[in-house]
Amino acid sequence: MNPAARSAGFTLLEVLVATTIIALALGAVIRSTATGTANLGYLRDKTLAHWVAMNQLAELDAQRRFPPVGRSSGTEEFGGREWRWEREVKETPDKDVRRVEIRVLPGGDGPDGGPGALASVTGFLGRP
Repeated sequence: MNPAARSAGFTLLEVLVATTIIALALGAVIRSTATGTANLGYLRDKTLAHWVAMNQLAELDAQRRFPPVGRSSGTEEFGGREWRWEREVKETPDKDVRRVEIRVLPGGDGPDGGPGALASVTGFLGRP
């Protein structure tokens, strides 16, 4: 066989090796994109949950009454989805100040085995 004719193209082995390298590289790109998409969704949910918690604290403050000590919970629709919030009001050493802890979870998830709180906010409210 003529040496010039032999080097005119790629061998089957070279094509297979190149195809394998391209497939591995594309797999890594797809995995990276999928991870970025999952992180984006988590950060969006965490941000919305934080806003729900801040809204609950602001709503409690806007009522202009001293919150009673105890626990309460409820749901709220925000950002096109349902959120579940849990609020605990505690006494502080100052009798005119209450500590308010608010946790926000995705709606529909129960405390038994569901995901933990996406956001948690602590605030202090004084006697009006």
